[in-house]
Amino acid sequence: AIGMEPAILLACTTSIPIDADEMEVANRFKDGELELVTCTNGINVPEADIIFEGKILIDETAPEGPFVDLTDTYDYVREEPVIKLSKMYIKKENPMYHAILPAGFEHKLLQGMPQEPRIFNAVKNTVPTVQNVVLTEGGCCWLHAAVSIKKQTEGDGKNIIMAALAAHPSLKHVVVVDEDVDIFDPQDIEYAIATRVKGDDDIIIVPKARGSSLDPKASEIDGTTTKVGVDATKSILEPEKFERVSFSE
Repeated sequence: AIGMEPAILLACTTSIPIDADEMEVANRFKDGELELVTCTNGINVPEADIIFEGKILIDETAPEGPFVDLTDTYDYVREEPVIKLSKMYIKKENPMYHAILPAGFEHKLLQGMPQEPRIFNAVKNTVPTVQNVVLTEGGCCWLHAAVSIKKQTEGDGKNIIMAALAAHPSLKHVVVVDEDVDIFDPQDIEYAIATRVKGDDDIIIVPKARGSSLDPKASEIDGTTTKVGVDATKSILEPEKFERVSFSE
């Protein structure tokens, strides 16, 4: 289907159990007002400007790609099942062909945004005072995360790092900051790293961890990479050393 509303696109990029229904997820996004129609092959489809009907062949594959992916680089060519189309339906009035620009912000946002609640829930179970989570645009909305917490004890930052890496296995680098740092501002995150990180104490390195197939630096042999977590939170023992003073306000 082409030319669908955002609720459908978001549901399609949300990680759900294999036995769950993406249309039900989209229906929840739409407050129960999602409309479906039934094609001649008996499959229910959402409202769209263009609908293709056909069969996925289980005994025939073809090279797919290379295509530009989230990382602004070419993904490797994959062997994928061939689809044999039999019918096409087009909206009578003003049909819209909506194409998502590969590696554009819309592509990255649709891919990454549904993962943020998963990471948030995981880190909140570890440190209940977590404030917010973002998969950063500079990290392709997939490989890098920033987490803001209200630190209660020493070690909170490192526990957050491990929880975030487990919640989203494609994560490569995680930065944890205090609530006074804006995780949506790359300059503010860099400030926290510059003033609150001591390399041998506050950086966790995990070699040979399973990474993302979209990471061009991951091993082509087994898909592993090296993951890094940066605890850029203030020391609770000496908070006065890290008090931010601004004369611009």
